[in-house]
Amino acid sequence: MEKIVLDNGLKLIYTNTKTDITSFTIAIDGGAIKEREDEIGLSHIVEHMVFKGTKSRSEIDINKECDKIFGFHNAMTNYPYVVYYGTSLSEDFERGLELYSDIILNPTFEEKYFKEEISVICEELKEWSDDVSQHCEDKVLYNGFSKRRIKDLIIGNESLIKKYTIEDVKKYYNKYYHINNMVISVVSSISFEEVIKIVKNYFKNGYIKEKEKESIIYEKNINNIFYEYKEGINSSKIQYIFSIDELSDREITILRIFNSYFGEGTSSVLYDEIRTKRGLVYDIKGFLKNESGIKLYSISLGTSKENIELAMKLIDDNIKKTVNLKNIFTEEKIQSILKNCKLKRMLGLEKSITLSFNTAIYELMYGDCNLLFDEFEIENITENEILEVINKVLKNPTIQVITG
Repeated sequence: MEKIVLDNGLKLIYTNTKTDITSFTIAIDGGAIKEREDEIGLSHIVEHMVFKGTKSRSEIDINKECDKIFGFHNAMTNYPYVVYYGTSLSEDFERGLELYSDIILNPTFEEKYFKEEISVICEELKEWSDDVSQHCEDKVLYNGFSKRRIKDLIIGNESLIKKYTIEDVKKYYNKYYHINNMVISVVSSISFEEVIKIVKNYFKNGYIKEKEKESIIYEKNINNIFYEYKEGINSSKIQYIFSIDELSDREITILRIFNSYFGEGTSSVLYDEIRTKRGLVYDIKGFLKNESGIKLYSISLGTSKENIELAMKLIDDNIKKTVNLKNIFTEEKIQSILKNCKLKRMLGLEKSITLSFNTAIYELMYGDCNLLFDEFEIENITENEILEVINKVLKNPTIQVITG
């Protein structure tokens, strides 16, 4: 893997492969956590609007060319970032990058397409609400915090987004869509020198701007249980969240090691105690969201209405038991978990598009894409250290229940 910062401040990451396909990701440090209270949803609207036409292409032209060039392509707005990514044959990489450079750097933001795209986003909002698992996560974030951006949906709410004008969209775009606020990651058999040449050619004239210093607001989650009754559903969803924004990088890795034992996979404590032994849930898992602006440890499960209270009691009982564990995390056990974590991480990066995506966002969020590969190269972890971390984390959860 190679990394270079071009003269205009654009970061380029390159990974060599031996296949005939090339994947690239363009990541922009302009996700939803950047939005002020009067900008909620604008990051996502911009992501939609850049595809509506450029100075040299109509939306129809863009759609036709994307279908010709890419086997896969997409764009996504998250709280910490916006990404545009795709995979093509290596012989079509330059055409694909030129197309996306045009989409990202030269949008026209025409008024006549704005209202129709707002209508599309309003339909997207309905789909989010219909997905019970997604709705449960949205509600636990909404109820769990009073100030943080993540309490509101990435895509905003209908009443707010309908108030925006095309000028609001342009203003937000101009604030974040500048060259030195981007990372491009390319996974390809094309030489690094050729990739640099192509990237320089199509990203040489972009907007350059001095970055504004911005701080991300974190706060402790609210310790309470929230219930919502939703018509038309037969199962129930439950999600716990715990704040982890005060943990160091080492402590985050230690929490991942613990979660591999406690909440990840069919041999984990939660799965064994609640699914295997008692059959109360179809699936249950613990997971970390360590992205900038999110920083949460979660436990998520689905169960029947009749088993909600018992399932939560068993989770709470297992947390109480686990924070006082002794002689479980031996050196041999820790090394075995680390090996398994490395394996899962590497398997997850096997696809070129996934590798491209993750190297770009790691560089964008943490300033070093190598953390993606080096996180589990950690030494001298002890059981006491693991217990100290989980005693910091596993207390005072926000719990959301969605049931029919």
